Amino acid sequence: MNLKQISIAIYATYLTNKFGFKLKRAKTSQEKRKLRLEYSQILLSKLNINIKVLNEENLPKEGQYLLVANHRSIIDPLIIEIALKDSPIHGFWVSKKELYNSFFFGSFTKNADSILLDRESANMSSFFKDTKKVIQEGNSIFIFPEGTRNKTDNQISSFKEGAKLIALKNKINILPVYIKTHANEVLKEAINKRSKNLNIEIEIGEIIDYKDKTSLEESYKKQFHIN
Repeated sequence: MNLKQISIAIYATYLTNKFGFKLKRAKTSQEKRKLRLEYSQILLSKLNINIKVLNEENLPKEGQYLLVANHRSIIDPLIIEIALKDSPIHGFWVSKKELYNSFFFGSFTKNADSILLDRESANMSSFFKDTKKVIQEGNSIFIFPEGTRNKTDNQISSFKEGAKLIALKNKINILPVYIKTHANEVLKEAINKRSKNLNIEIEIGEIIDYKDKTSLEESYKKQFHIN
């Protein structure tokens, strides 16, 4: 790592753990949403990354949803938080066990309104119980249906079947969003070159009815014209 990379890594670690502590002390989801947005804005500003939202008019004015998004970069949740800043939607992120145990993200993830997904567990009943509780309390759920970051040359990788099951079990419609720009490439440029005025585009799709029998991956590809 060069000095630029080390500097950003130290700052990001400090900021993430600082906000992890703040989130732990927050008493309501409203406070946590505000802190998540503040963290996202501060870190992306430090990286000189701007977020441009396409089809913002598609953002719902009310209701609860399963928000699904493609996933190429560790900053994808931050991009989505900023895209939703003027929306009333607050979601619990579905987060894998590795993030809960991470030195870098652990404190933040555990306290930022998230639902633990243990992919090694033979029994998923506790996970679906948690999703039901989140919906009953009036919140939405955010998930990356690819399951992990897409490191291929394809625009998206295969969606896991469990994502749509969350919508079906909780009878909530699906809000698709698509990070059009290759966010990981932008992040690399931000860290390695410290370029100014970098831009990432995120597109808001149209609501998908949870009863739609088309596969989620197929519906998503069709909306965003992905081959």
